[in-house]
Amino acid sequence: MRSKTLLVALATSSVLAGNVTADYTGLSYSTQNNNDGTWTARIFATFTAETDQLNAVFGDSTDSLLITSTKGFYQNPFGGPTSAGINPVFYDLFPSLLLDSFVTIGLEDQVDNAMLNVGIDWSGFESGGDISTDNGAWFATPADAQVLAGSELRVMIGQFTMYGLDSSISGVLNLQGKVGDFETFQARGQVIYIPSPSAIAIFGLSGIACCRRRK
Repeated sequence: MRSKTLLVALATSSVLAGNVTADYTGLSYSTQNNNDGTWTARIFATFTAETDQLNAVFGDSTDSLLITSTKGFYQNPFGGPTSAGINPVFYDLFPSLLLDSFVTIGLEDQVDNAMLNVGIDWSGFESGGDISTDNGAWFATPADAQVLAGSELRVMIGQFTMYGLDSSISGVLNLQGKVGDFETFQARGQVIYIPSPSAIAIFGLSGIACCRRRK
């Protein structure tokens, strides 16, 4: 996949324990043309230390969560809305499972995956539609290795496959994790926009447009 850096600022940063958000540097993404009329994007939270953590992606009554695509998301019948529902045993039998759209904390399948979720109705997403919630999250605990930034200094939060090379993905989400001396932080209102491959090819777009959410 081709990697880019998201030009994402902290639209609203709510720190739970001290001014420690400097170790969370924003979001990044990679993209892949699947050569079948679809393309795939992976989105990551990026950090400055291997021990930094992403513990949760959430929406609440103050800052809701939304991830949407202009032409919908590809969903494989053998996959699931989260990485915890993807069994790698089926990859060889159904290679298209590798393109399934899902959310995650760090892992791309169910192997050693302790991620949980609460308060999100996945039915629309599993039908190719949006993910949205104002009272839900997907998360893993600080004791789970998948939350760590590790040597790549990033934690994947989702893989999304879109129909049509003229489709794009956008949304807004909120993150919670631990940085520095394991102090908890929140980064709210993280606006994402990944333009379509055709737009990038025609106009030479190379980054992600970002704006601050207005209250």
